[in-house]
Amino acid sequence: MTSFLSYKTYIEEGDLVIAYISRENMTPLIMDPKLTYNNKFGTFRHSDMIGKEYGTKMPSHNGRGFMYLLHPTPELWTHVVPHRTQILYIADISFITTYLDLKPGSIILESGTGSGSFSHSLARTIAPNGHLYTFEYHEERAKAAKQDFERHGLSDLITVECRDVYKEGFGITDLVHAVFLDLPAPWDAIASAKAAFKQKRIGKICCFSPCIEQVQRACASLNEHGFVEIKMFECLIRNQEVHTIPVYTVKDAVSKIKVQQDKKRKRNEEEASDSKAAKSPRIKQDPPNLYVSKTPTEAKGHTSYLTFATFLPVLDDEVEIIDKVNELD
Repeated sequence: MTSFLSYKTYIEEGDLVIAYISRENMTPLIMDPKLTYNNKFGTFRHSDMIGKEYGTKMPSHNGRGFMYLLHPTPELWTHVVPHRTQILYIADISFITTYLDLKPGSIILESGTGSGSFSHSLARTIAPNGHLYTFEYHEERAKAAKQDFERHGLSDLITVECRDVYKEGFGITDLVHAVFLDLPAPWDAIASAKAAFKQKRIGKICCFSPCIEQVQRACASLNEHGFVEIKMFECLIRNQEVHTIPVYTVKDAVSKIKVQQDKKRKRNEEEASDSKAAKSPRIKQDPPNLYVSKTPTEAKGHTSYLTFATFLPVLDDEVEIIDKVNELD
C-alpha cells in the first residue's frame, strides 16, 4: 500500500501509481500484475511497472511513446481524484492552509468532505500527531472518502462521519484549533463550530462559498457569534507568458532599416543588389535579447470566495459568569 505521508522507492503490487503523460493527462493506477493500461501511446503492462522505481520513464510495449510512473502526493491526487463533488485546487488549498495557521499537531474540523481532495492536503500538513475530523452528509460519499483514506495510509489521522451538521451539529466541544466549512449554508453551522474550538486559545475559521450572497450571510453570522477579524479573499490564477525580444541600439536600428530599404529597391537587380549590399552597413552580430512577461487580459481560476474569521478565547471570568447563569437556569 502506498502512503501519502512517506516516500517509497520501488513500486509493489497493490501500490497506487500516478501515470503521468502530460500536465493535463494523468491517471491513477492500482498495481495488479494481471492488468494492462492502454492509452494513445500504446500498451503498458502493470507487471512491467512492478519493481520499477517511482519516477521511472516507462516506454510503451510497442515503443510508440512513454509515460512517467510518479509517487502519489496530495497535489497529484487533486488532479486525478474521482470527482464525486466539485473539489478545491492548489491555489485555494495552499492559501487556506497558510491562513488557518495549520501545522503538525493541529486538530481540524472540516465539513463537508466531498471528494476528499482537501482532506489529503490537511492530513499531510498536520502529520504526524494532528487529527482531522471531517463530516459529510451524503452517505455514499462518506464511505468512498473513508475507503480512499484507508488505502492511502491516512486513516490514523482522519475521522470520517456521515452527519447532517445543520440539524445535529458536530458533536465536538473544546477540541479543535481550526474549522473549515464547505457548505451551502455555513451560517447554520457556525454556532456548533464555535463550540468545537478550544475555548481558551485563539482559533481560525474559513467558509468556502461560491456566491457573494453566501459570503454576506456567513459574515453576518460570524459577527453575531462574536468572531473578529472577518475578511474575505478571492484566489485568481494569472499566468505569466515569458518571451524574448531583441534589444537594438539606435545605430543598429538605422542600419537595419537601410538594409531593408536597399533590398526592396534592388530586389530585381541581383548582381547590383549583391554589390550594393556588400557596401551597406549591416549588423555584425545578433543583438542581445531581453526577457519580458505578458499577462492575459482575463484572469481565470476563481472557484469560490474564502471568508476567514478569528475565534477569541473565553476568559476565566467569563467562564464563571456562564456557570452561574447555567446554575440559575
